[in-house]
Amino acid sequence: MTTQIFLASTLYGTATLAAALDSDCFRPADRRILLVCNNAATPETSPGLDEMPGFERLRERFDDVKSWNETISPFHPGGWSPRQDDVPLWERHLRLLWQLGDDEVELVVESIQVNPALGFCQIFTGAPVTVYADGLMSYGPTRNKIDPLVGTRIDRLLHLDLVPGLKPVLLTEFGVGPELVPTDAFVKVLAELADTAEALPAVDEPALLLGQYLSALDILTAEEEEELHVRMLRGAVGLGHTRVVFKPHPSAPARWSRALEKEAAKLGAELTVLDTPVLAEVLYQRMRPALVVGCFSTALLTASALYGLPVARTGTVTLLERLAPYENSNRVPVTIVDALLPDLGDGAAVTGQRQAMDVAPLTELVRTVAYAMQPKIYPYLRPDAERYLAAHLSPRSRRYFKRRRLTSLALPGGVPAQLAFIPRNATVRRVARRARALGRSRAR
Repeated sequence: MTTQIFLASTLYGTATLAAALDSDCFRPADRRILLVCNNAATPETSPGLDEMPGFERLRERFDDVKSWNETISPFHPGGWSPRQDDVPLWERHLRLLWQLGDDEVELVVESIQVNPALGFCQIFTGAPVTVYADGLMSYGPTRNKIDPLVGTRIDRLLHLDLVPGLKPVLLTEFGVGPELVPTDAFVKVLAELADTAEALPAVDEPALLLGQYLSALDILTAEEEEELHVRMLRGAVGLGHTRVVFKPHPSAPARWSRALEKEAAKLGAELTVLDTPVLAEVLYQRMRPALVVGCFSTALLTASALYGLPVARTGTVTLLERLAPYENSNRVPVTIVDALLPDLGDGAAVTGQRQAMDVAPLTELVRTVAYAMQPKIYPYLRPDAERYLAAHLSPRSRRYFKRRRLTSLALPGGVPAQLAFIPRNATVRRVARRARALGRSRAR
């Protein structure tokens, strides 16, 4: 007997799994369990995956649905993993709890580098692992060095073709090959969800604004993120869109919508703020937006690649400056969106949907950023990084790299070796601060 256990935390990820199952990406199994997980900071106050509209349509692909939150309660999924000595006890417990018996177990997880996926895979020590990606992070490097006892069991990476021609870097250090989940199968699954959110307002061809709740990641403050949403609104109205729909993150504070409503009133725009947790792809089908605006949401790429909708990004330059440390796993998604999609402030580019970069140079850029983020995990990418930086470093591409990072790795574009002592010299820094202060006083 073979049991496949699919760990999922989002409806988008579950739809990806459904499309993979429909496309026979998994070998036959006697039983399939969907293990749902709520990774919100406070799961008790946030709707779980199994409570969202459309879940029942996707649930039909699985024999059982279990809750990881309930299984490990009162611990939080993102902060718990089994102690090494307790692993055999946990496997025995789960086999009894889920009636697995002596079944051969196969695991299918997302975000293998962190819990809950990492801790879950550590429990079933001999089980093969398939990783699936439900966003742009798969194109970037593995964010942490994975225990070889887990990494060597990963046999493949399933991902959507969000950027046609671009191949993931994730898990290549273990020789894991990426496999595409067929786009037509994924679009077909999303079509099943189109009529599941009955309470959606009827708005035709609006400008759709996507919120991401970046303050929860400590990238922006709540006030800065609120202003980012307001800038999205101003930009959309500036391009002639008078009907605007804002899709907030499910955990977004209510005051964001009020700030947008005040700004919309000033601009004379008709604003609709959604209060139903629903996939952006459902809105694409129901409303057919005239423009989709966001920061670096994966939904921007699904809008462009899967539905052919006009898209625009904003705020990515600020995020590239703010992301810290440099190896922050959001860096590659922000880089891809910034390099590939038109800026909201460039009306001609948004109207013409001119891409800022083709896939070939984008591949070189992503591999270079991946090496700069994780040089110890991907040392074999160094020659590629050196070639790219030597040939393509420009004022625009500078935004993707920190000079200090390039210097520490002795890469082109860093401070020359003979001057590398300067940023670390306390006397030089003190003199520079005094010079800047003097310059400001003179300017007054």
